[in-house]
Amino acid sequence: MLIITVVLSYFLLLLVFSRLTTRKTDNDTFFRGNKQSPWYMVAFGMIGASISGVTFVSVPGMVLQTGMTYLQMCMGFILGYFIVAFVLLPIYYKLNLTTIYSWLGDRLGPRAYKTGASFFLFSKMTGAAVRFYVVCFILQEFVLGPMGVPFPLTVVAMVSLIWLYTRRGGIRTLVWTDTLQTVCMLVALVLIMLHVIDALGMDIGQAISAIVADEHSRVFVFDDWVSRQNFWKQFVSGVFVVIVMTGLDQDMMQKNLTIKSLRDAQKDVCTYGFAFVPANALFLALGVLLAMLAQKEGMALPMHGDDLLPMYAASGRLGTSVVILFTIGIMAAAFSSADSALTALTTSTCVDILERPDDERLRRWVHVGVAVVFTLFILLFRVVNSTSIIDAIYILCSYTYGPLLGLFAFGLLTRRTARDHLVPYICIISPVLCYALDTTVYAATGYRFGYELLMVNGALTFAALWLAGMGNSKRLRV
Repeated sequence: MLIITVVLSYFLLLLVFSRLTTRKTDNDTFFRGNKQSPWYMVAFGMIGASISGVTFVSVPGMVLQTGMTYLQMCMGFILGYFIVAFVLLPIYYKLNLTTIYSWLGDRLGPRAYKTGASFFLFSKMTGAAVRFYVVCFILQEFVLGPMGVPFPLTVVAMVSLIWLYTRRGGIRTLVWTDTLQTVCMLVALVLIMLHVIDALGMDIGQAISAIVADEHSRVFVFDDWVSRQNFWKQFVSGVFVVIVMTGLDQDMMQKNLTIKSLRDAQKDVCTYGFAFVPANALFLALGVLLAMLAQKEGMALPMHGDDLLPMYAASGRLGTSVVILFTIGIMAAAFSSADSALTALTTSTCVDILERPDDERLRRWVHVGVAVVFTLFILLFRVVNSTSIIDAIYILCSYTYGPLLGLFAFGLLTRRTARDHLVPYICIISPVLCYALDTTVYAATGYRFGYELLMVNGALTFAALWLAGMGNSKRLRV
């Protein structure tokens, strides 16, 4: 009952924020926040929205297999955010876009526009379902399951809560609730770390020294070019992951586009871009501390890294206060990514697919429909999941965001006109070829592509568009 009480209390607080920010709303409020969001609030809230419940659970456990090498990718994130801020944002603001995929229609044609939006819808629905699966799984495993509540009912209840507080204000509400959720997440993380340090019988200085000296604290891998943890693979992958999962993602860009001026939006993106290295370093440091605690207590480390933090925090081994903090932290992280995903999916469906941005009644029904499909995707992932959650997200990203990377790169870097009727086929065939390539290379050499598959996918799409393209574009609008 304790965790249920915490969840309901947290939800009621979000509902209060929603009511305060949605007294007068329309589609412009839902989709664009009336272009009145303060850049510093968006920047702070984006930390929580970008980190998500996956980071809260999966990143601490990554140290068991790969140490702190994930920070190499986070370093690449910084360069990626600068590219988003100074290459993509000026285009989006110049054209005063509601959704970023409408640029593809201006530049490449209507089928390219629909294809880009469709790939976003599938990519975001899949990735958001994976992320939100975390909080549903934790609640089911440690609270609702023992009470006899079936997993589908858990998922329906959680998604319904999110739909309820986003249904009116949309993106305007999220700018404010994300700020609250980022505060809750970071405070919970720090306080959990302090409890673990206390359980180890250390002070903060001793804990830092112990983390630095631990075998799980390795950050850089320069000596193994085959390894998926090689620095350059991780760094360059981090750059491209940010470009596609932020700069080419309506969900992540929608909040940035609610800021009044381009200059403020650029300050926003660069500010939260720098925050990811220290934020993820804290999560990884927590993982090292938990591994130390398991060793001290003579406990076997879990087979799956995703189970490391829940093994202590959700099970009550560190006390009731840590259970509460863990629940608040994972709820804050999970809700801040899932609520914005539902809003962005609703926006893209209404504006890009149905092309009825002014129909408020339609928008309300689409929002309900998106919530239903989102629920079904979470239940599907429950059946097929067989790997680390954060790895699953990046693997899915490689296949589904690659065509978006190729489309935008072709439009930005060339002046050629695409054969618009071929674009959907090219964007479908490219991921299939990537899968075949990965399978063949692995069978022949034992090498498995990592996050770099995203770049291969984008390059294949770009090359196919080039070969199928024609001379200079008359559509070019950059």
